[in-house]
Amino acid sequence: MKILLTGADGFLGSNLVRELLERGHKVRALVEPGRESASLKGLDVEICQADILDLRKVKDAVNGCGSIIHTAAVTATWPSRSKIVKKVNIQGTRNIIDAAKERGVRRLVYVGSANSFGFGPKEDPGDEKKPYSASRYGLDYFNSKHHAQSMVLEEVRDNGLKAVIVNPTFMVGPYDAKPGFGVIILAIYMGRMPGCAAGGRNYIHVRDVAVGIANAYEKGRIGECYILGNRNLSYRELFDMIANEIGAKVPKFNYPGMLIKIYGMSASVFGTIMKKKNVLSFTLARIACDEHYYTAQKAVKELGLPQTPIETAIKDAFLWFKQNGYLEKKF
Repeated sequence: MKILLTGADGFLGSNLVRELLERGHKVRALVEPGRESASLKGLDVEICQADILDLRKVKDAVNGCGSIIHTAAVTATWPSRSKIVKKVNIQGTRNIIDAAKERGVRRLVYVGSANSFGFGPKEDPGDEKKPYSASRYGLDYFNSKHHAQSMVLEEVRDNGLKAVIVNPTFMVGPYDAKPGFGVIILAIYMGRMPGCAAGGRNYIHVRDVAVGIANAYEKGRIGECYILGNRNLSYRELFDMIANEIGAKVPKFNYPGMLIKIYGMSASVFGTIMKKKNVLSFTLARIACDEHYYTAQKAVKELGLPQTPIETAIKDAFLWFKQNGYLEKKF
């Protein structure tokens, strides 16, 4: 049975397509029209170029596929309010749902975000039962992913859609081509990260997420959500770990929350005036000061989610950057 995989050439998709192929699944990779998709070269996959916002082409892409894994999304956080983020993440998911229903697919796995559930401190981390709380940030990425997840769950409840939802935390590992998390690794390697904020996040090896998604496809319960995460780390713990693993200087400073927010506000104003994207914004500064911790015990128990050490994930990411010439690039 062929699987339609959206976002197949992205960070997660590049790892997931390899996991699916290793398991013997046939994959049709849905990618943006005109995109080079270098991470898929040499793989035994069927490439299908289609705009996820074009419902007719999405339905055509589903033809001959018994199931769909939907990873495609716009993850941009600048600016905080973005029409394209909302359009792709919400309307794109609606198109996938409609195509799945019309074509009668046997299973849909929707890849959401752990931020669609409430987060907490290490003593009381977020889980699948905690209600969405990230709306406080006014970030369209968070809000659109939560909205899309709600649409999928509504279709399961009201119309019998055979869907499972997985919710990765912050992923670390190879094929981070843009890069996302890799910016932190590269900044520490290049000595451009003098300090850190007071908050923290949950991290997981991207290959563990790929295994978790493949397992959810094979045995996840319909209508259930599974947080795919591993280790909760403060930014201080994370930065020290990165520096130790890649042989770089440890960022020295611990910045007070107020200073981070003031800098973020200034960067937002400058970015708006100059129409220039900045690494930090006021919204991201607020997020960096909070503890976004989660537990993945449900996925570990029901899906057999691996828990590869984050140290290994950092080393795998750094090795990929080194092999692909990122250590000489400017970010």
